[in-house]
Parts: sequence; C-alpha cells; structure tokens
Amino acid sequence: MRELSIDVPMPARELNVSFGYQCNLTSHSNSSLGDEDSDVPDLLEDGIVMTWHSELKTRSGSFSCLSGAALSANATLANTKICNGIIGDEILPSIDSPKSFRRLSSSPSLSRLEIDNIDGEEKTLKPWSAPTRTESSSFLNAVDAQTAGGAAGEDRVQAVCSEENGWLFCGIYDGFNGRDAADFLAGFLYESIMCSLHNLEWRSKEFQSPNSSEAEFFRSGVIGCLNDAVSQAESKFLHMVEQEMEDRPDLVSIGSCVLVALLHMNDIYILNLGDSRAILATGGARDGAPPKAIQLTETHTVDNQLERRKIVADHPNDPRPIYNGRLKGKLKVTRALGVGYLKERKMNDMLMGILRIQNLCSPPYVYSQPFTMSHTVSENDHFFVLGSDGLFDFFTNDEVVQLVHLFIQKNPSGDPAKHLIEQLVQQAAENAGFSTEELFTIPLGRRRKYHDDVTVIVIMLGNKQQTSTASTSLS
Repeated sequence: MRELSIDVPMPARELNVSFGYQCNLTSHSNSSLGDEDSDVPDLLEDGIVMTWHSELKTRSGSFSCLSGAALSANATLANTKICNGIIGDEILPSIDSPKSFRRLSSSPSLSRLEIDNIDGEEKTLKPWSAPTRTESSSFLNAVDAQTAGGAAGEDRVQAVCSEENGWLFCGIYDGFNGRDAADFLAGFLYESIMCSLHNLEWRSKEFQSPNSSEAEFFRSGVIGCLNDAVSQAESKFLHMVEQEMEDRPDLVSIGSCVLVALLHMNDIYILNLGDSRAILATGGARDGAPPKAIQLTETHTVDNQLERRKIVADHPNDPRPIYNGRLKGKLKVTRALGVGYLKERKMNDMLMGILRIQNLCSPPYVYSQPFTMSHTVSENDHFFVLGSDGLFDFFTNDEVVQLVHLFIQKNPSGDPAKHLIEQLVQQAAENAGFSTEELFTIPLGRRRKYHDDVTVIVIMLGNKQQTSTASTSLS
C-alpha cells in the first residue's frame, strides 16, 4: 500500500461555504437549526464546496456523528420535471441548495398518501389528510426528523436522521447519462422506504411466531422493505420514461446506481445496485493498528467475474453480450435503476443511428435486483464509509479506511469525509500534472477526464468516538 498523507491543504476559496446544525436531546426545542444570520451565499457556484456541520447524539447511542462530502465533475442539464413537476417544484430546490440539517416538514407527497392494508398483506396508496403527531410511527414522524441533501454533477445525496427514535437514513444516487434517474430517486425512494417501514412496524406489534423472534422478524422485514421500495421505484421510473420517451428519447439511456444505508438502533441495513460501496472499519484500534476494511456491498460491473458469468449464462443465444469491456459495448454496470434501452426492446427502438443497439437479442441486460444485507454494530466497529465509485477510482477500501482513521486520530473534531475529498482532488491533480488550483479552473464536463462525480458519507459509530463534530460538503 502506498504511503498516505493526511495534511495536504486545499485552496481556501474551495472550502469557504459553511452552515451549522447541532442536536441536543435534553433541550430538544432549543436545538440550533443553522446560522440564520450568515451572509454566506445560499447557491452553489462551480468549484465551491458547501458544508453542513452536524453532531448526532441519538437516544440509542448506535451512531455519534455524520460526515459527508461531494465533488462535481459533470455538467448536467436542468431538471426536466419528469414526475409532472412534483420532483422539480417541491423536492429538488431544497436539495440543490442545502443550508443545513433542518426539520423535515410535512412531505408534499406523503401528506397526500397513506398505506392501506388489504388482508394484512398487500399495500396500496390512497389520498389522505396529513397525520397528527400521535398518529405517526417512529419511522414516519416528520416532527422528529432532520434532513439534508445535495447535488454534485449527476450524483444526488440524502441524509435523514431522527435523534428521538434512533435511526439514520443515507442515500447516494450516482446518476449516469443524465440526472433524471438520480433526481427521481431523491424524490421517491426515501419516502417509499419510510412508508413500508411504517407498515412493518405496525405488523411487528402483532407478531406471533413460535419459530423466530420479533427481532429476527423485524430485520427480515426491513430487508423486504428496501427491496420492495427499489422494485417500486424501477417500475414507476420506467413507466414515466415510456410515457415521455417520444418527446425525450434520451430518457431511455438514463440510469442511476443506488446505495442506501439505514441504521436503526444497533443494526445497519445496506442496499446497493451498481458500483457504489459501503465499507465498514472494524477492529485494530487496541494495538494501535488501523481498523481493517470490510466491504459490505457487491460490485455490480462486468469486471466482477460473478456478474460477468451471470450475464453470459442468461444470454446463451447472444454471441457478444459483453464486448469492449461493457454490456453490449455500452455500459460497465450490470445492475442499475432505469437505463431502459438495455432492458426493453421498445425503448432501444427509440434511439437513432449508432446510439441504438442493433442486436439486442434477449433483454434485459441490466438487472434491477439489488444486493441487501444487515449487520449488527459491535464495540469493535468504528465507522462506515459510503461512497460512489469515483472515490474508489483513486483509493482502495483499505486506503479509504486508513485515511479516515489517521485523520480522526490527529483531528478528533475534524471532518473525515471532506478530508477524503481533499485527498482525492490532490491525487487527481498530481495524476494530471496540475496543481489543485489549476484542476479547479477546468470547467465541469471537461473535468470528467480527470475525476468522476464523487459523493462520500462517513458515519461514526457509538458515543465513545473521538469526533464530536462533522460536516457534509458539496461541490
């Protein structure tokens, strides 16, 4: 492993936008929700990093703080309002221009929907009036939740926490060929998961089984909720693409990887589609050695031999399902939301000329079945790192964990996610023969030659962690 530095400075102008939030359960009503008097501009400009500071002290004590950072490389078009304006008008403005972790107000979509049980199993959504606080479950209580989010190129990121009920939701949506799929996920997936968890919580109260414990029933149910939400998101997104593809045929090529982490009490649940990763840092601290890195996600690309063999086996009549290192010569990821032209012939037929796949023998070639897992946090676990693939273009899993570990040893109140971004920018500049200042003069879009959009979240575990403050950054 190469030697890693932890003290490389970044140009001050790149890190000059900051907002704050602190949570205090003992005086909940007096919690600060940011610096209202700040004269820092609200909107992002190219090359500026926006930060959130957040200390998360939960009643259950399973996580202590959250740090996140994002870096743009791609220039993207304005939101297309694919959901009849709901996403563009009601959700994304607050995500594109975040100020701080803030109270999650009554959701514009959840306030119009409720879950209806049919025979205790099937679920439908129907209009309702907004619930009162007493009707809310711990997973569907907007009064007690704080939220933050952001956009970096075609990446989207969300973080929602409830100090009172001890849960944290994080989502990283790494869009490609456009931002529509990532935008859709930012507006749909969290609320869909929360609705399913609300239903699961109701069912777990009625739990009676001689063969398994209530905790096992609940853990299995959470995994089911995550899978169901992704399935619903895929179906809804492709339906909207089909409705609009005659006017916008480019929609059939737009997709997104998905990485979700849900920390509830002492259990963390992970879901991924694509090549974003979740890394656990565990063990090693007692003897002075750095923690070891354990990857909690699968890597869904043609470079993964298991995925490659599955593709070949599923398409026995296609002589070239993979060529030029890509599915049908087009895409490296083997699982993703959207990218309909590699899933349905009618969507492929909307493309013209060389964009169309001429021999789409047996679709789908890209799958939407996610990988899911759960892990019970132990005293030996130190932190999780969630990252889009741009982070791992530059660092191995072990290097990521080492960078975070060394940083928090020297900077116990510092920002490990922003530090990872700083190190990545330094490495990208060195690889290109530039200074970091010169790298940031390259316009978005052209900068993609030197690094991808990168989104990172670091979740510090337990109440004994050295880090007392952290931030979420966005460039």
